[in-house]
Amino acid sequence: MDELFIGIDVGTGSARAGVFDARGKLLAAAKHPIRIWQDGGGIVEQSSDDIWTAVIASVREAVAGSGAEPGRISGLGFDATCSLVVLDEAGAPLATGPSKDRARNVIVWMDHRAIDQARRINATGHPVLRYVGGVISPEMQTPKLLWLKEHQPETFAAAGHFFDLSDFLAFRATGSLARSVCTVTCKWTYLAHEGRFDPSYFEAIGLAELSRESFARIGTDIVDIASPLGNGLTAEAAAAFGLRAGIPVGASLIDAHAGGVGTLGGRGRDGTVADPCGQMALIMGTSSCAMALTPEPTFVDGIWGPYFAAMLPGYWLIEGGQSAYGAALDHLVALHPAFAAAKRQAAVEGLAVLDFLERRAVAMAGSTEAAARLAHHLHIVPEFLGNRSPEADPKATAVLAGLTIETSLDSLVRLFVAGLCGLCYGTRQIVEAIRRRDVELDTIVVSGGAAKSALLRRILADAAGLKVALPETAEPVLLGSAMLGAVAGGVYPDLASAAAAMCRTVDEITPAGGSIAVFHAAKYGVFETLQRTEREIRTAMEGA
Repeated sequence: MDELFIGIDVGTGSARAGVFDARGKLLAAAKHPIRIWQDGGGIVEQSSDDIWTAVIASVREAVAGSGAEPGRISGLGFDATCSLVVLDEAGAPLATGPSKDRARNVIVWMDHRAIDQARRINATGHPVLRYVGGVISPEMQTPKLLWLKEHQPETFAAAGHFFDLSDFLAFRATGSLARSVCTVTCKWTYLAHEGRFDPSYFEAIGLAELSRESFARIGTDIVDIASPLGNGLTAEAAAAFGLRAGIPVGASLIDAHAGGVGTLGGRGRDGTVADPCGQMALIMGTSSCAMALTPEPTFVDGIWGPYFAAMLPGYWLIEGGQSAYGAALDHLVALHPAFAAAKRQAAVEGLAVLDFLERRAVAMAGSTEAAARLAHHLHIVPEFLGNRSPEADPKATAVLAGLTIETSLDSLVRLFVAGLCGLCYGTRQIVEAIRRRDVELDTIVVSGGAAKSALLRRILADAAGLKVALPETAEPVLLGSAMLGAVAGGVYPDLASAAAAMCRTVDEITPAGGSIAVFHAAKYGVFETLQRTEREIRTAMEGA
C-alpha cells in the first residue's frame, strides 16, 4: 500500500500533526504551540484562529519532514480537546468571556467557570444524567452553554454555531457542519443509542431555545466516527496545508478517544488481535482519560457514560479520568526548593526535568522495581484540579503529607516518586469502580507523554494490579486520528480493521505482586484516608 494518512491532534498547549503509512508507521511529526489565556474565576480560553494557524504549520512541517509527495496523502483526521468553540452565523469568532476579546472564542476543557451551572443541572436529576455517570461535569458543554447564556447573553444570542473543538477543525477543513457522534455523545448529552438529543433535558436546565431551534446551533447532522465529511478537503484548506483538494476527512474524535482508537484492539507481541473489551486505554496528558469498552451498557457512578458508539462502533464506552495528570506532576515538583537546581542539572545532561528525576530515582533505589519505596513516608493526593472520577467532585483539592524542611535534590526525587504513586492510586480508584460493575479488565494500554516513563508504567502495574502495555508507535493519539483518514479514504472498511492493521503493542509489564503489592496496598489505604480527610475539612469549613 502506497497511501499515507495525516493525523492532527490539538491538545491544551500545542497542535501536532503526524504522517503515517497504511501499517501505522510514523514517518514524521511536527508540533506548534497554541496560545492560552487564564483569568480569575476559573476562566481558561483560547483562539480558534490561533489554533488553526498552528494546525496549518504543523501539517506543512510534518509532510515536508516525511519526504513524501503531497499527492500520496489519501486521508486525514482530527482530534482535539473537548473545548467549546463559539462562532457567529458567518463563522467569525465571538468573545466567550469578560475580556470581550473576540479572538478569545474557545472555552477550554479545563475551564471551571460553570461549576454553579453544573451543580444546578445535577440538581434536576434528569434521566439524561444517567449517561454521564450520574453527575455532569463543568468540563462538559451544556454547563458552559448555560454559563454563556447567563453571563454573556449577547454572545449566546449572536452565536450561529457552537462546536466541540475537533468538530470545528473538521468544519474549517471541509465546510461540513456535521458533528461526530463521539463529541456530541460524550460532551453534549446526545443519546447515540436513541439517535437524538432529549428536548426535555434542555428545557429542564434552562436552554429551551436550543430545543426550539431543533438543535441547529449544536448539530443536526450527527455522523459516525471516521465518516467522510462533505467533499473532503476544501480548496482553501488544501492550499493552506499544501495538499490537494478533495482528500477525504474522517469525522473527528476527542483527543483522548483518538488515543483509545490508536491503542485498543490492535495486535499484541504474538501477532494476535486483542479483545478491546479486556483492555483499558489510559491516555496521559495534561489530564488523563481512562476508557473501557463493553458490549452492553454499564452504569458506573462517577464514571462518564455509558456512551454508545462513541469510540469504536458497536461498543459502549465508559470513561473515567483525572482532571490533572501531567499538570499535577509539573505543579508538584515545581513547588520544591530544589526544583530550579534540578532543572539546571537536567539541562546540562540534555534531559527534561522529569526524565532527570526519574533517572535519579532509579539510581537511588537501585532498580525501577524498587523505586516506589523512595516514597515510603511521603503521600500525595494530587487533585489540584478536583476529582473528575470516580467522585465527580470538581472542588476537591490536593493533599501532601509527610513533608519535612529538607530541601535537597534527593528529597525532590522522593516527592516526584510520591507524585507518581498518587497519580497511579487515582487510576486504581477508577479501575476498582469499573470492576465493581463486573467489567473484566486485564491490561491497561497507556499512551501520551507520561507513557514513555518506564518508572510510571512499573508503579502503575504494581499499584493497579493489571498488566501495562505500551504501543509500538510513539504517537498513538496521532495514529488514532490518522486512522480516521484511512477509513474515510476507504483503505480500511472500519476502525476495527484499521486497528488490526495499524496498531501494535511491543512492551508489557506484569504486576510484581508479593511485598511490593503489600507496600502499594498500604500506601493506597493512606491515599484514601487523606482523600476522605480533605472532604471532611472542606465540609467543616463551609460557612465558617
